[in-house]
Amino acid sequence: MVNDKKTRSLLNERSNEFQVMNEVQRAKIILKILNNIYPTIKVPLKSRNVFTLLISVLLSAQCTDVNVNNVTKGIYPKYHKPKHFVKLGRRKIEKLIKKIGIFRIKAKSIYNLSRILIEKHCSKVPKTFEELEKLPGVGHKTASVVMSQGFGYPAFAVDTHIHRLAQRWGLTNGNSVLQTEKDLKKLFTKKKWNKLHLQIIYYGREYCKARDCYGLTCKICTTCYPKRKKPIITKKA
Repeated sequence: MVNDKKTRSLLNERSNEFQVMNEVQRAKIILKILNNIYPTIKVPLKSRNVFTLLISVLLSAQCTDVNVNNVTKGIYPKYHKPKHFVKLGRRKIEKLIKKIGIFRIKAKSIYNLSRILIEKHCSKVPKTFEELEKLPGVGHKTASVVMSQGFGYPAFAVDTHIHRLAQRWGLTNGNSVLQTEKDLKKLFTKKKWNKLHLQIIYYGREYCKARDCYGLTCKICTTCYPKRKKPIITKKA
């Protein structure tokens, strides 16, 4: 719910304008609502260091953050460095993460990236997109999360939640995840990217779910499009 009096006043005064708002105007309203709901935000994935953050983000593909945290809470106290996972080997890594989807593929990636970090990066997680995306199992989204949450570098990782909501809110055409990322980066200043990424994810999980709202019922959707009648069919990531 929006509790900020100034925000409510602004919404009421401009109720007739929202039908013709452009994406810049919508972005401003969306930011106000999100900041009101989530003034502070926590990183959902638990980690011990940047390396374990990288592992957790890799594990989160096709898996919920809750499931990842439940599995890693039994791993990271003992295994939290590249050398630990290399010593374990693929088969033992598989046993540790077997409750997570596509665990064999992920175990292979974890073992191989750990070995590469030792051989080429002195056991340190690289601080550039280019080097991160060379690691096994690490795509642009994973690299973006590590750069933002691990190193504090401005990045805007786009997952399925963000890709869906950006379309429902009229901030992108949704042609691709990369296009959505570009569009969002143009609408919001760099200093807001890292926090906003998490705010949108939390909002999507709580208020604008994949099989709910459909652009018709949540606060942001009804504020930006008060006369919208038909559900929005979004393009998949």
